[in-house]
Amino acid sequence: MDTAAVDRDATYRKIAWRVMPLLVVCYVVSFIDRTNIGIAQEGLKRDLGFGPAVYGLGVTLFFVGFILFEVPSNALLSRIGARKTLVRIMITWGVVTSATMFVHNEWMFYLARFLLGVAEAGFFPGALYFLSRWFPSARRTRMTAIFFVGVPVSGMLGSVVSGGVMHIFGGFAGLADWQWLFLIEGLPPILLAVAVLCWLVDEPGRAKWLTPAQRAAVQADLEADQQRKSGAETGLGHVGLFGALRDKKVWILGLCACGAYTLANAVSFWTPRIIAEAGVGNVLDLGLFSAVPPLLGVLVMLVVGRHSDRTLERRWHAATSWLIAAAALVAISFTGHNVLLVVVLLAVLAAAHYSGLTVFYSIPSIYLSDRAAVTGIAVVTSMGSFAAAASPSLLGFIQAATGSLALGLQVSALIVLLAVALLLIGVKASDLKES
Repeated sequence: MDTAAVDRDATYRKIAWRVMPLLVVCYVVSFIDRTNIGIAQEGLKRDLGFGPAVYGLGVTLFFVGFILFEVPSNALLSRIGARKTLVRIMITWGVVTSATMFVHNEWMFYLARFLLGVAEAGFFPGALYFLSRWFPSARRTRMTAIFFVGVPVSGMLGSVVSGGVMHIFGGFAGLADWQWLFLIEGLPPILLAVAVLCWLVDEPGRAKWLTPAQRAAVQADLEADQQRKSGAETGLGHVGLFGALRDKKVWILGLCACGAYTLANAVSFWTPRIIAEAGVGNVLDLGLFSAVPPLLGVLVMLVVGRHSDRTLERRWHAATSWLIAAAALVAISFTGHNVLLVVVLLAVLAAAHYSGLTVFYSIPSIYLSDRAAVTGIAVVTSMGSFAAAASPSLLGFIQAATGSLALGLQVSALIVLLAVALLLIGVKASDLKES
């Protein structure tokens, strides 16, 4: 079929409006359910006596489950398809989130967090793989940026909604505020799973809402991407499912992801604690202040993602963002109790983190073939999750030992700087040739 007359921009806009809103909402809910203990930790400390070390280990165990089941979950993805995989994951994590309301000691808390990590394993790389089945690489970073809007939006809505739920429902029907939080926030992913099953399809060829010419045009663009990555233009040759495991650059990207996930923890899990240490004690005020930093993050992330696609440059976009984030982490460690300055620096940190994360996670699918990307993204995510598993516990123990988060934030900044150096040295611009 002749696809020359197809308006590509209009076609991809149509796909984006069909696919992206639902995916973003799902991502928002996933982050709310994994990070709501940041708001709940004050209630857990009050009712169950959980200190910073218990909280940090609970966050760590989430990533232990996540790491162990990330690659197996994506192996299943290649068999049943991305859509059904997302549905399975969302129903499971919704059930586990609601069941967390029954926690009454440390060991039950640890088990609940571990099972939540097991349940959510595969959602993030599964969603990125889904995007790679719809958008060619030259358009994918801006779509990845839109998808990552779910992270700052979850930071804004999650803090306000979680704080509001605890404030309104605390004590109702004999349940503590944090119990209502887990019960209520476990229901949306189950409902959204039904929407994903009914609304999305796995690939353009099955999209009845596209014209035959549009389906052919998108398929031609995606096939051109695969030919480029299979060696026709760059000589990379990453066409097999296990090609990613044999490629040293995948492991380099995985080490870089350690820096990305260290930043993610600082933004997602420790923002409420940093603001609380600056002098904000009321749970509702804590939620409102925690919602401020992601506002700037949304705007900057979309601009950076769009600029990266227009220039077809990835490495320096990610590296520069991470350098700014590292500087913000160090600055926060010296701010003391100045609430306004802390919130401003957290906004800079959030904007830099989201921007760097968006561009960085476009690199594996640009570099790897379609089949290898299933494994490659999971490997990169799993390796980054090792840092995600270790850093919360490390920061929790540092805070317990020193009485503040300052040293922990400085250590996190050092990890991020190492990731920047590794990205610029280990991945060359020539590895990411795009047309």
